[in-house]
Amino acid sequence: MAMKRQRRILSAEDMVRTIERLAFEIIERHDQGCGLAFIGIQRRGVELAQRLKKVLEGRLGCDILSGKLDINLYRDDWTHSDNQPHIGETDIPFDINDKKIVLVDDVLFSGRTIRAALEAILDYGRPRKVELLVLIDRGHRELPIQADYVGKKVQTALGEHVDVHLAELDGEDNAYLVR
Repeated sequence: MAMKRQRRILSAEDMVRTIERLAFEIIERHDQGCGLAFIGIQRRGVELAQRLKKVLEGRLGCDILSGKLDINLYRDDWTHSDNQPHIGETDIPFDINDKKIVLVDDVLFSGRTIRAALEAILDYGRPRKVELLVLIDRGHRELPIQADYVGKKVQTALGEHVDVHLAELDGEDNAYLVR
């Protein structure tokens, strides 16, 4: 069995700077981001959304709505998997109708996770607008989905993947390209 090789593409310090920059991009685009709502995609998108929310609330002095979304029942590939999907929690404690939503995920790859997330969001209502924020865009889209906010673009081969580690879940903040 071949040994996996990994290369760090974001350190803890890089991640802090990247989240700060993404928060400023949101402020630039929305003047006052106080009217926005963040929805993080389970798993790591939730923690990233919470970090962004904290930065924005500190800068803007207002409360920002946030929720978490599990998209496993909306995936188009789980029926082909040997494993049953792990169903996580969806908690959107606000009315999404006519809201500007920032959907947050850790890695953008094929676009299928985002398609599933959009479908799930529409089951909760009709937002005014949905923007996508990702920590890392690794390319190789299968669907015409692009992020509005990107922390870092990384060129990858199809056989590679990106692992994002967050302190809240993994005890460290790092992102790795794994071969």
